[in-house]
Amino acid sequence: MVLNIFSKMRESIHRKIEKGEPNLYVSLAFPILFAFLVAFIGSRIVYYLITDNIIPEIYWQPSPGLHIHHFTYGVFILFVAGYLALAVRNPRTKFWIAMLLGLGLGLAMDEFGMWLRLSDQDIVRRSYDGLTIIIGLFLVILTAKPGLALLKRLWPVSWLHKRIGPKS
Repeated sequence: MVLNIFSKMRESIHRKIEKGEPNLYVSLAFPILFAFLVAFIGSRIVYYLITDNIIPEIYWQPSPGLHIHHFTYGVFILFVAGYLALAVRNPRTKFWIAMLLGLGLGLAMDEFGMWLRLSDQDIVRRSYDGLTIIIGLFLVILTAKPGLALLKRLWPVSWLHKRIGPKS
């Protein structure tokens, strides 16, 4: 069902590009923010599971003492998304480029504290987690009205009627 919603959202973005309908950038902001929050919160969860020794370390260490942090992957994903946004003119791919951009932003911004302090201290990371999540939620709230209006248009209501019956 969620895939169906994203499929309809992708079609809506395609239609807005093809027909020049308004609110294209608001429609693109919603998948970017969704992918950002999923990547950021997901990487935080994985980080805490690793530090609590619940799961083994899964980072790439090409040589002893050299740890490739996931913000590096995020920056490369941002490079690819930026290039694709400039090079690809196909309207159907704009949705996936927006999702890729959100993924890269989530991975890169997860370690924003390391950018500022240039150290890999746990306290530095934790100090920026809440701020980043709050900013992400604030941006989702800013795009919520047009995003929810889009979801109402795209949401398959028929499954709800099957479960609880039609309104009387």
